[in-house]
Amino acid sequence: MPRLGALWAVGRKKRIQCLFPRAEGLSLRIWGVEAKICAKIQVSCSCQTLSTVGVLQVGRPNRAPSTKGHRNLQPPVGLCEKMDGLEAEFNLKVVLVSFKQCLNEEEEVLLDHYIASWKGLVRFLNSLGTIFSFISKDVVAKLQIMERLRSSPQSEHYTSLQSMVAYEVGNKLVDLDRRSRHPSSGCRTVLRLHRALHWLQLFLEGLRTSPENARTSTLCTDSYNASLAAYHPWLVRQAVTVAFCTLPTRKVFLEAMNVGPPEQAVEMLGEALPFIEHVYDVSQKVYAEHSLLDLP
Repeated sequence: MPRLGALWAVGRKKRIQCLFPRAEGLSLRIWGVEAKICAKIQVSCSCQTLSTVGVLQVGRPNRAPSTKGHRNLQPPVGLCEKMDGLEAEFNLKVVLVSFKQCLNEEEEVLLDHYIASWKGLVRFLNSLGTIFSFISKDVVAKLQIMERLRSSPQSEHYTSLQSMVAYEVGNKLVDLDRRSRHPSSGCRTVLRLHRALHWLQLFLEGLRTSPENARTSTLCTDSYNASLAAYHPWLVRQAVTVAFCTLPTRKVFLEAMNVGPPEQAVEMLGEALPFIEHVYDVSQKVYAEHSLLDLP
């Protein structure tokens, strides 16, 4: 049995304790939540394995986070400016309904509309505070990759999800077994967005169908366990569960959608969520048909 140490996460004046294997005494800041742990953790930045925001030494909690050996997690400046410019007119119903435009009559997933719709979801996540930064920051990085592909000389192959998959698979531009020559392929990048979309869809559906006194931490954890958790190691899953304990109430989430009182927000979700679900189902089918659902 490994020796166990305690992890304390402090968020919104709440202190939660959970256990992790002890290795080296470090303090870690995970997604805006200060956590002191007795283990050295390195978690890569992606929707497959969540990101370490910074590692601090125990006994020096005020020291600036070290970024040595870690990717820069700051969103691209240009993309952030575009999002901030639309913040005042943000409305989650408009964002969710925009997913309807992602599919044409042949049910092809149009990537320009998919990217634009995801930008709206990022604004929603950012409006909820730093707790969801582990997803929103990585989503921004993935959107930047897709925008580069859409503006590349091969852009004609990246018009839709279907054309992208056909092009990359046909030209062996996808790492099927392990990440090597093509770590930022379009197929892998959209797959990460696809998985995150499933988590958000399940969470919003949970908010819609739950009673007024439902705990958002439970709703979010259940949604995470049914989607992203399958692609994360045990240590990350436990840390995410701790972070979700700092979530605001269901009423705060519904009001953040900016569509009116909570009752109106619930009604809106019932009308708009099917658009996301349809896009997800079509994308899931495309990835399944090409055996791409488990790309490394």
